Amino acid sequence: MCECARKSIPCEQELKDWDTHMINEFKDFIAKGNVMDMAVGIIIGAAFTAIVTSLVGDLINPIIALFTGGMDFSGWFYVLGDGECASVAACTEAGISVFAIGNFLMAIINFLIIAFVVFMLVKMVNRVKAAAEKPDEVAPEVETGPSEIDLLIEIRDGLKARG
Repeated sequence: MCECARKSIPCEQELKDWDTHMINEFKDFIAKGNVMDMAVGIIIGAAFTAIVTSLVGDLINPIIALFTGGMDFSGWFYVLGDGECASVAACTEAGISVFAIGNFLMAIINFLIIAFVVFMLVKMVNRVKAAAEKPDEVAPEVETGPSEIDLLIEIRDGLKARG
């Protein structure tokens, strides 16, 4: 028995084996398809967020502003405490607390748009999967009787037998 075992501490070889086992297990975990799919999804999601932010800020907000008389949601805020500011950014820079209602509304709009688009994508993917998994419909076999030629041959043979 080695000195390490008597003292109930792992030997150097046991530590090396454990390290190798942990590294191999981690490699197996990373190499699984689900982890890689998740990583790709996160990267695409981050890029998609920029697109939705632009969609809301550059397209939807101007349309809303057109109907609300030029009102911009991001300008909606309430100063908490003493002080006056022209914008949320000015208040934040001055150290004044604000209740940024407009920014919150924009975050909700962004979320709803992203959720709707993701829902539509998932719905489309599920439809494609269902179509791929659905077995081809085979036309039911119609029981066919004897052909016209078979009937004529049978009649001929019947007449020959009688006659």
